[in-house]
Amino acid sequence: MVVDDHPMWREGVARDLAEAGMTVVATAADGTEALTRFPAARPHVLVLDLQIPEPNGVEVTARVVAQDPSVRVLILSASGEQADVLEAVKAGATGYLVKSASRAELIDAVRRVAQGDTVFTPGLAGLVLGEYRRLSDAPAPGRDDDAPRLTERETEVLRLVAKGLSYKQIAERLVLSHRTVQNHVQNTLRKLQLHNRVQLVRYAIEQGLDDTGRGTP
Repeated sequence: MVVDDHPMWREGVARDLAEAGMTVVATAADGTEALTRFPAARPHVLVLDLQIPEPNGVEVTARVVAQDPSVRVLILSASGEQADVLEAVKAGATGYLVKSASRAELIDAVRRVAQGDTVFTPGLAGLVLGEYRRLSDAPAPGRDDDAPRLTERETEVLRLVAKGLSYKQIAERLVLSHRTVQNHVQNTLRKLQLHNRVQLVRYAIEQGLDDTGRGTP
């Protein structure tokens, strides 16, 4: 589903995705139209501009994720400002691209987001991880004692997820199949009672598993 208030941009993105073999189940020009069409369309991926008529992209993201935690939201915005990126991710966005991205980058991002990867325009991933590291510096009494038990392999996969590697890259690094990596991630999500990879990255950073000096190398 493609949501953008500029008709030419909206139609162009929808056309590019369709030509790449994807099914565009709906388009919308503003937040209200997006929320109205979402329940019937039930898209797997929502390609969403932030600066749309109210409710804006951040609120739309939060509301669709609340309705369907399995939906993947890829923000496609003209803004690369830190505040906009962080608000979108905190609302539940799985990826964030600026509109200067190429057609090939957009198509690749949609495919990766659909598979559960987190995708960011170069430079933004570090910004997001840095913010969550800062937030995780606050003490959380009992956090380690209360943490669910993960296997050694699940912890290893989780550490690589936190570093921003894709499933394919993790599989190559650990000499595992792509499906085995996915199974480890799904098992970890279930144990931690999390819904998606963005939440998993947050958890990993909070536990110091992102190789920033606080976790085990």
